[in-house]
Amino acid sequence: MTQAGRFDERAKYYLIVLTAALLIPAALGSSKAIFNDGDVSWHIATGQWILAHGQIPRTDPFSFTWAGKPWVPIEWLSETIMAATYRLAGYSGISALATAALIALHVVVVSNATRFVRPVLALAAIIAMDVVLIPMMLARPHLLAWPLLAFWTGLMVHARQKDRAPPLAAALLMVVWTNLHGSFVIGLFVAAAFGLEALLASGDRARALRQWGLFGVACGIAVFVNANGLEGVFHPLKIANLSMLPLVDEWKPSKPSVTPFFFVVLAGMLALIWLKRPRMHPVRWLLLGVLIAFALLQVRHQAVLAIVSAIILPEAFARGSTREKAEKKIWWLVGAAAAALTAVRLVMPMSPPENEANPWKLIAAVPPDLRSQPVLNGYVMGGPLILSGIRTYVDGRGDMYGDELVIGYKRITDGDAAKFEEAVRRWGIRWAILPRRYKKLVALIDRSPGWRRVHQNEVGVIYVRD
Repeated sequence: MTQAGRFDERAKYYLIVLTAALLIPAALGSSKAIFNDGDVSWHIATGQWILAHGQIPRTDPFSFTWAGKPWVPIEWLSETIMAATYRLAGYSGISALATAALIALHVVVVSNATRFVRPVLALAAIIAMDVVLIPMMLARPHLLAWPLLAFWTGLMVHARQKDRAPPLAAALLMVVWTNLHGSFVIGLFVAAAFGLEALLASGDRARALRQWGLFGVACGIAVFVNANGLEGVFHPLKIANLSMLPLVDEWKPSKPSVTPFFFVVLAGMLALIWLKRPRMHPVRWLLLGVLIAFALLQVRHQAVLAIVSAIILPEAFARGSTREKAEKKIWWLVGAAAAALTAVRLVMPMSPPENEANPWKLIAAVPPDLRSQPVLNGYVMGGPLILSGIRTYVDGRGDMYGDELVIGYKRITDGDAAKFEEAVRRWGIRWAILPRRYKKLVALIDRSPGWRRVHQNEVGVIYVRD
């Protein structure tokens, strides 16, 4: 290849890496869509409570239906980080945090992929991953766990290439992960899969069992180093047994009508696997198959499948070529540019869109004398109410409230008059703030004696009980 040709290839490589690792995640992190979930607000409020009290809450301080009852805030570390950035720069700070997390995710995926496949194919993998992630790209704790999942999986891939277990110090990542987000369980599952692969594929099984077994024990110990003790470890498993999960969008089975692009990407990935026949150990195929099943069973696992696939598949499609050592210098440039982009995002104004997840104008219209009174609120509106200092009937912490309250609430929003009257009597509800999409409940209250509308806008309505 001529010198001019090598220069062109190097320039193409730099352009693709900078686009995939910086420009794409910076644009995604700057989107107002990351605030389109009411849970963002109560996560911030939880972090604020922790910063104010110097401890994590053991009982619920935010609702009147669950006040004083046990609560296990397993994402307390993420929430504290979110609250700190919110205190620093408001929603611009939250956006900067999301941008930094997404850049970290993309850097890990791109740096791993370009070791095995051409940069343009690495860019294609990034785009496919992002198409799946975008519907779940919300400023919530799971966003901070995504780069950790990618790095962890890449660590396992690298360890298998070296035919050894990851260093024991890597188990300390589990301490962070367990306090950051409940997806640490997936991390343990991924590590177990690679450990099984090592045991089956290694020429020295005794050594593989000793090394990976010791690493597994270290990870098992690490997850118990969390602020919630045993509850922090087993709480994610308890959530999986709740009957109310099908009522929450992210826990519902995946459907083409809801996340069509996931199915497009999944079909494309399976077609590419069929055509190119990538080489991968049977255990990794099993891991991929299990993650596909998880993603089909619950929408929230689509992100896990996308990230893990983006890490393990490039090596399977590799044909022996690796990146030149000189090209590693670009990551210094990426690091500096990432810091600059995050800083710019921090100082640029940002405000969430006015919608059901951010009904700030509607909340501002609530009469002052009602703010301390029991309210029947929209589920998604619960987070903003908490951040506004208003105690909720229910909010996005459905796992805390449990089946009885959440399922009963669903009957109320479906227009069950008897269930509505029962809740009003039991809790002494004085007012309601509801999204317009609760058409059955809105119609029910409109025709109920003793209730009247005091405010409405394009987002929702406020009622008062006389």
